Amino acid sequence: MIGYYIHHQGSGHRMRAEAITERLRVPVVALSSADINSTVFADRIRLTRDDLSDSPIDVTANGALHWAPRLDGGLRTRMAEIAEFVSVHRPDAMVVDVSVEVAAFVRLLGVPVVVTAMPGERTDPPHLLAYQLADAIIAPWPEELYRPDWLTAHLHKTTFTGGISRFDGRPVHIDADWESDVLVLTGTGGATTSQAAVSQFADDHPDLTVRGLGPAFGTWSDDPWRELCGARLVVTNAGQGSVADVAVAQRPAVLLPQDRPFDEQLRTGRNVARAGLAHVCSAWPTAEEWAVILRAVPDSATSWSRWRTAGAAGRAAAAIEAVLG
Repeated sequence: MIGYYIHHQGSGHRMRAEAITERLRVPVVALSSADINSTVFADRIRLTRDDLSDSPIDVTANGALHWAPRLDGGLRTRMAEIAEFVSVHRPDAMVVDVSVEVAAFVRLLGVPVVVTAMPGERTDPPHLLAYQLADAIIAPWPEELYRPDWLTAHLHKTTFTGGISRFDGRPVHIDADWESDVLVLTGTGGATTSQAAVSQFADDHPDLTVRGLGPAFGTWSDDPWRELCGARLVVTNAGQGSVADVAVAQRPAVLLPQDRPFDEQLRTGRNVARAGLAHVCSAWPTAEEWAVILRAVPDSATSWSRWRTAGAAGRAAAAIEAVLG
């Protein structure tokens, strides 16, 4: 049996965990502070939050960790819950996506750990600790497009899977009822894209069908595959899940990297732009930029195969199972 820690921020970590778990041949127990309702997991454990204090103290433990607030009741309870899981269920391995503290803690309990790497500048001591103690590392992007220096020392235990999408394997099917010229997607992790900007764009282009989907528009779909397939152009953030989903759907895209710790989305955006896979803009495009983007749309979706989404979740599952021996 495998334990799978899933970070509660946004939806991408959960969706990636579900895609990988579907391809694992052993039972998986999900541990998270988020609501995990998927039936792909054998069991789900809701962890106590450790980030609710108004005045957390020494959260980095003098720079050794990312989040370990001193004398925090939530943290104490949370770690006790993880320890109880290990003691009672005795997992053969733990996948951690993502938390340096959880990775270090379960490894101190003697459990082999598989760590999910994240894009960006991960050269700080906590990240280096997590990668050093990991028995295996999953890097969910194509190695040929991004091999960061900070993973060099760990290449022997790193699997570059390509982009992991829950939609991998689904046929691209265009339903006339869900077609749009421009589909703007925002996720639950936060986005700067506003309803006002999208409305103004639609007003400026009355000849285009513009659809907004996500919290920024007061709408949400946990499975936007039909909307993705029906879009002539997708505008979304540069999160790993968002990029992988667009790649599987083979849609032309405009990526708007959001502000995230360690420049995560900024780095992904740069890699995508350098490979010529999508337009990448630091903010909502100007009228001049939109003119260039819209002219290029017919020729924009030919290279997404380079993001290596086909079989990516399966490659991650194989790397996890290899740790089991």
